[in-house]
Amino acid sequence: MRTKKATAVIATAIVLALGTTACGGGSSDQDSNGGDAEQNAGLEKIVNKSDKKGGTVTYEHSDVPDSLDPGNTYYGWVQNMSRLYGRTLTTFKPAAGDEGLEVVPDLAKDLGKASADAKTWTYELREGVKFEDGTPVTSKDVKHAIERSNFAPDVLSQGPTYFKAYLEGGDKYKGPYKDKSEEGIKSIETPDDHTIVFHLNQPFADFDYLATFSQTAPVPEAKDKGAEYVKNIVSSGPYKFESYKEGSSATLVRNPEWDQKTDPIRKALPDKISIKFKVNPTTVDNHLLNDNITADAAGTGVQAKTQPKVLKPSEKKNTDNSYAGATSYLALSTKVKPFDNIECRKAVQFAVDKASIRGVIGGATKGDVASTLLPPSVNGYTDFDLYESKGDKGDVAKAEQHLEKCGHPDGFTTNLTARSDRPDEVAMATSIQQSLKKVGIEAKIQQYPSGKYFTNFAGAPKYVHEHKLGMMMMAWGSDWPTGFGFLDQIVNGSAIKPSGGTNLMELDDKKINEALKAGIADTDDAARTKAWGEVDKMVMENASAVPLIYRKNLLYRPESATNVTVTQAYLGMYDYLLLGSSK
Repeated sequence: MRTKKATAVIATAIVLALGTTACGGGSSDQDSNGGDAEQNAGLEKIVNKSDKKGGTVTYEHSDVPDSLDPGNTYYGWVQNMSRLYGRTLTTFKPAAGDEGLEVVPDLAKDLGKASADAKTWTYELREGVKFEDGTPVTSKDVKHAIERSNFAPDVLSQGPTYFKAYLEGGDKYKGPYKDKSEEGIKSIETPDDHTIVFHLNQPFADFDYLATFSQTAPVPEAKDKGAEYVKNIVSSGPYKFESYKEGSSATLVRNPEWDQKTDPIRKALPDKISIKFKVNPTTVDNHLLNDNITADAAGTGVQAKTQPKVLKPSEKKNTDNSYAGATSYLALSTKVKPFDNIECRKAVQFAVDKASIRGVIGGATKGDVASTLLPPSVNGYTDFDLYESKGDKGDVAKAEQHLEKCGHPDGFTTNLTARSDRPDEVAMATSIQQSLKKVGIEAKIQQYPSGKYFTNFAGAPKYVHEHKLGMMMMAWGSDWPTGFGFLDQIVNGSAIKPSGGTNLMELDDKKINEALKAGIADTDDAARTKAWGEVDKMVMENASAVPLIYRKNLLYRPESATNVTVTQAYLGMYDYLLLGSSK
């Protein structure tokens, strides 16, 4: 069976990233219909459309990436940007509106050919695709990329673990750095240079979605230096690295070995793409407003303090308020006392004042109050609220009842983490701190940089336990726009890792794990969709995650930005494969 395009109620956006590619000339404020730019024009069409080659697309980011190595990253904006220098088996169509949700062949000639039971998936690679050094890309390079990214957590700790969990023998294979056999993992076959076959331990109906992940971007084994590969990434896309200064900047230029004839997806219009890291987020906003940069690489929209400026009549026409297909939530560690007690977790569920949280980050423009992990724009969403309170202001009386049940009638002290370079997240944490204080819970806020948030701190269980990080701020968007693509890596016990983990609650519930496994094995679309809502309810019954906000991004497009459109496949940000600049 071939995975179909999602038919979810996705009105405007779905996963996290920001655009690049294509340079414009002519009138810089014309949309694809020939009219003046207007608010939310980028949600459904391409604004300031251009076919002109040239120009430099410039980005800034408030911190550093987890990694620019396609096999060692999990941030959505890097997933999107990596498509400029790494071609994956499949990808999301660079297009406006709902078309951007369609999965299309990229490195592969076509979507995967599935066996009748959806346990075997075969892809045929395009011929003529070359790395930047002129050597041909083969199926063995794709196999090696998957082996290194999934089976060497001591070397590459970022990224999801789908291939490890669902490939036959994935629980036994030691990875390419320890297993020196020429064969590698047996469940990925490469019968010739242009064929790759995946043998799974159970049906996996979403496999074409999984094939969009940067982990399938080819890596030549001879050039792979493990964790050091990020310093000399070998491009298979239209751009290659001219320079990379860790923690500071990166510059991409044209890859002369890229051939448009082998790539129907990319137009590769800009001459150069540059990005600077560790720029104050408010400074990034000001640079956007002054048209000094093309986009904020983080793709989460302007800061709360900038919002009044961009919503002025003179600037509002240059904004897009997109749903991000993402949820901000508070993760409660089930391994840190007193949150190993479900009653203490329920006390927090009722104590949190969600209306105030939305207020401190900018109100309705930044999102809607959440009661579930799955956001409304993701396939499988079900509307329910197990911890309802009037006006979303919290319920002090019910919180106190659960504190009594968990043995802490007067409250307790715990630590609450947030990412230091994200002012809105820190503001949300501060609001939570204030509402918890009303029921006697003292939350001490600990701030960490986003670039290491998962590898060293909130996503590293040993650190979490030793430093008693009971509550952790979290924001999550779909790996792909289905309930499984959203939930699996944050609630499945198999996603718990020593470092780089995203199941911050360390939730390992047998019923939830089995429900996820059964759901993805079901080849009936309707049954699969229903399963995700049921899993979401099971997680909420466990009370280990407090949904806060269904996120929206208030994006700003400067005058020089061309081919601007929100991608519904990367958290409601601009599409990197389309965005260009007239500068």
